[in-house]
Amino acid sequence: MSDRRDAPDGNRHGLAADRDDRPDRDDQPDGDGGRQPDGRQDLPDPMRKAEEAEAFNPDDEIDEDALVAEYESEKPARQLSGVPLFIVKIVGVALSVFGLFWVFNPMATQLYLPAFLMIGLPLTFLVYRGWKRSSKAKDGGRPDNPHLFDWLLAAIAVIPFAYIISDWDAFFRRAIIPSEVDIIMGTVAILVTMEAARRTVGILVPLVVLFFFAYAYWGPIFPPPFGTAAYDWPRLVGHNVMGTQGLFGVPTDVAATYIILFTIYGAVLSASGATRFFIDLSFSAFGQSASGPGRTVTMAGFLLGTVSGSGVATTVTLGGISWPLLRRAGYPREHGGAVLAAAGIGAIMSPPTLGAAAFIIAALLGVSYLQVLIWAVIPTLLYYLGIILAIEMDARRFKTRSVEIDTQPVGKLLLRFGYHFSSLVAIVVFMVMGMTPFRAVVFATLLAFVLSFLEKQSWMTPKRIWDALASGAMGALSVIPVMAAAGLIVGVMTLTGLGLKLANIIVMIAGGSLILTAMLSAVSVILLGLAVPVTASFIISWVIIGPALQNVGVEPFAAAMFIFYYSVLSEVSPPTALSPFAASAITGGKPIKTMWLTWRYTLSAFLVPFIFVLSDAGIGLLMAGGWQSVLLALVTSVVAVAALAVATGAWLIGPAKWPERVLLGVGALTLLAMEPIAMAVGAGLIVAGLLIHLAGHRRRRDNPESSPALTTDAP
Repeated sequence: MSDRRDAPDGNRHGLAADRDDRPDRDDQPDGDGGRQPDGRQDLPDPMRKAEEAEAFNPDDEIDEDALVAEYESEKPARQLSGVPLFIVKIVGVALSVFGLFWVFNPMATQLYLPAFLMIGLPLTFLVYRGWKRSSKAKDGGRPDNPHLFDWLLAAIAVIPFAYIISDWDAFFRRAIIPSEVDIIMGTVAILVTMEAARRTVGILVPLVVLFFFAYAYWGPIFPPPFGTAAYDWPRLVGHNVMGTQGLFGVPTDVAATYIILFTIYGAVLSASGATRFFIDLSFSAFGQSASGPGRTVTMAGFLLGTVSGSGVATTVTLGGISWPLLRRAGYPREHGGAVLAAAGIGAIMSPPTLGAAAFIIAALLGVSYLQVLIWAVIPTLLYYLGIILAIEMDARRFKTRSVEIDTQPVGKLLLRFGYHFSSLVAIVVFMVMGMTPFRAVVFATLLAFVLSFLEKQSWMTPKRIWDALASGAMGALSVIPVMAAAGLIVGVMTLTGLGLKLANIIVMIAGGSLILTAMLSAVSVILLGLAVPVTASFIISWVIIGPALQNVGVEPFAAAMFIFYYSVLSEVSPPTALSPFAASAITGGKPIKTMWLTWRYTLSAFLVPFIFVLSDAGIGLLMAGGWQSVLLALVTSVVAVAALAVATGAWLIGPAKWPERVLLGVGALTLLAMEPIAMAVGAGLIVAGLLIHLAGHRRRRDNPESSPALTTDAP
């Protein structure tokens, strides 16, 4: 998941390299990638033949740990060693065991969440640096272990939560009139949460928290309609620390239940050899045709995403193995990076794990997690449809070639290792049987553990079990303080009513128009996502944008999914385009160009959410409203995604020119309204664009000398 820091390859936190460490790229082309207008490499024939003859090695060395640590958060994890690493692993295992214990021995939320943060936040101070590591320390080879100040902070972080759980019932009952000690301990809890968030995702989230506290404290000085009553510090502490609306609200609850359990599951599944199987299966299924390398990456991204739920982790794991394949197939470095990033970002939307925001949707709407998975099925398929279509177009534009891959047949792989799918299917089956998602994922984890013994190399030995439990906890570390900080923001919004005020302003600016409200909402969510991670973006946006969309008639679940998908756009938007930037570090491409190409690959699918907010029939895309609505929404969205892919990719059966691209693009956008007249107009424009394209293609085929030179990039 975007904010779950759980790489599919298992233990990584506490072992990450520094930001200045980069994979060796001596094997990559120099300059722009050496491309001519026809997309072929500008290499002398002997050199080209030598490169093509070079055996494809899926294990080409890429320092995945360093890249994930660098690009998944602004502050990379430490490269721990010795006694500190041992202590961190012990505490990490304790956190995982505590999360598993809670599943079968539930306790009051007011007791469990403070206890969970009492373990998780101190661990964050040991794993994440408070400041950038000096060049002198790196060059001198000094251990990248916690300093005395970090140990002190970790100890301080224990105190307020230990105080809370020592008499938790009385503590929460004093929320209206807190004692002086309550206020001091509550303040310390807020400060250590903000510092932990700063270390993991940078300064912006803590600054946002400070702004909201300042807004509540000095509310009367803000002009109408933003002004609010002034809340003194005891009231703010009482509401945000001694209640269930702030620090111990839904976001922290999700981190301490859903997320920790799914990160443990991902670590166990990875240790059992599933990651390698998913990639081998993708190579075997699609790797032998000209467009096969791109398809391979996309399928592998989907399979890895079902375990990871993290865009950056999936991108890096996938890129370390698949970039050599894409390069030898003929992809330019930026386009290859865009394929990797687009496939990786799909991890945030791929059932059964999705991103952390999906767990919050279930908690906020009071529905089962299985219901959220059902809502996500068709949009996920449409996302990958858009990527596949873009890949097919690029394969023809760049005249990519097949790459020989030494792999077993699909049938043999499935017969030998197909059991790795069992636990994924089991999660859904267990929930269909009525099991809670918490127990479902725990039993799926146990199933993955048992199945690991079918292959000797992946046996879950005591050491692997220990490492998997430690890795599961480390995978949740960077999201725990972010969720807690987001809870503080939501707490202030609910106390002051700011969320409803902003929602009313959006509706007022839009003049009550549904389409304008949806457009303003999309832009607002994207802009917010530029500053904060996906999960925090969703939580804040839900409080502000959710009511605005519901005020103009959008169903709550449709509004939630709309906000979720636009929150994901932060993964491809500057300055937090983490997945594309991580992919460019692997391919050696230009980061900004890789980012914009990733945007182009994913754009068509990200326009689909408008379908399920602009009309009643559109909720069929979320499998609601009856089978007729589902079928109509599915067909309409498939046509819209395909037309948009042609409009942005500039290719159909040949190069697509501006006239047909404009007609196809406008027609696709018109279809999004899902109203009879709009659909008729949209279909007519798309048909017109297709006819013009076919006529132009026939003309160029009959008169090849008049055809313009083929370019590698769609304008």
